[in-house]
Amino acid sequence: MSPRLRAFLSEPIGEKDVAWVDGISHELAINLVTKGFNKAYVLLGQFLLMHKREAEFQKWLICCCGATEFEARECSNCLKEWCSCFL
Repeated sequence: MSPRLRAFLSEPIGEKDVAWVDGISHELAINLVTKGFNKAYVLLGQFLLMHKREAEFQKWLICCCGATEFEARECSNCLKEWCSCFL
């Protein structure tokens, strides 16, 4: 587990910016904010709307937000792990 993932999972999401999510680079964060996903909980909402289907969420991140495959995998894993801990 990466230090960034460990830090993200250590507490509720609250008002954390989307850049706090593991796997989100500075460039991807800018793309997400531009599309209205400025907070981690907003991105989590998209993940939940996709019924926590990691492959579907990763495809959306890559196609609609410009994520790399690595970023998409890390991000979906981070949100999946957060759901396991807090939902």
